[in-house]
Amino acid sequence: MKRILVTRFSAMGDVAMVASVLQEFVQQHPEVQIIMLSRKFFAPFFAEIPQVRFHAIEPDGKHKGFAGMFKLFQELKTQQIDAVANLHDNIRSNILSFYFKCIGIPVRKIDKGRAEKKALTRPKNKIKKQLKLTTERYADVFRSLGFPLSLSHQLKKQERPLPAAARAFFQEGIPVLGIAPFAQHPYKVFAKARMEAVFAYFQGQPIRFIIFGGGASEKAIAESWEQQFPQVSSSIGKFNLTEELQLISHLNLMLSMDSSGMHMASLVGTRSLSIWGATHPYAGFLGYGQQDSDCIQVEHPARPSSVYGNKPCLCDGVEAIDLVTAEQVIEKIKISLIV
Repeated sequence: MKRILVTRFSAMGDVAMVASVLQEFVQQHPEVQIIMLSRKFFAPFFAEIPQVRFHAIEPDGKHKGFAGMFKLFQELKTQQIDAVANLHDNIRSNILSFYFKCIGIPVRKIDKGRAEKKALTRPKNKIKKQLKLTTERYADVFRSLGFPLSLSHQLKKQERPLPAAARAFFQEGIPVLGIAPFAQHPYKVFAKARMEAVFAYFQGQPIRFIIFGGGASEKAIAESWEQQFPQVSSSIGKFNLTEELQLISHLNLMLSMDSSGMHMASLVGTRSLSIWGATHPYAGFLGYGQQDSDCIQVEHPARPSSVYGNKPCLCDGVEAIDLVTAEQVIEKIKISLIV
């Protein structure tokens, strides 16, 4: 079998998108084995994909710095790599790619479309148009290595084993909606009061909400919602990443910010509604197989301000994410779940 080394170290949503692409790739190329290089935490994204062998990078440990990257190269060199697909194009992945080029291994890297994205997000004279999807940019790297790849961009529903601790979340005839309300940057987070208004509207109706994603502070918020709203349960801190994917595979629907929750839903074939503020689906980061019609957003000439949501995006003095109302979200959930 030919072996392709695939590199993508972060962020969580970007790595999940790689897994969605590899699910399609291995079906079309059973003669190829993938060596997936990423952080150990992300290994569960690839555990269910045949022909994929995971190799962990430890950038803060034994693979730190130039010496560490050379040590990583030596580890990988023994695996008889035939080609390198650099899906990250950062300093570490480029250093590693250079080492493989030096021994004659073909390397191709992603075209991130930086100029197009800069034009989309600049404050004035924006060029607002749909850019190539990130998953297609990943696929282009494999195509440039001589491996044809046709992406279906369709959700393929998986039902993985349900963790025993999650069985109480599910009752016959009651739809279960996952909520991933948090994000790395505050400009991508739906206001807490508005999220509570959504929960309050559905109180007493046959629907259940499960909160996903976050650290200690987000866990505290989710637990306060549990106490306030009987239909809300928190999964934060209760499940590992493998179990979270298993749980998401059983959801009727996910509601996420422009964040990893949407991409995890895509990986297991679960439909996701998504809320967008400072960012925009035009940048190409819509979840694999998700639909533009499921994006909840308010168009404004100032949007988007950034690709990753790390900058404020004021729209007539209002932050872009705050243009989205609780009523819009409620209506979208009602239509989607036919509640």
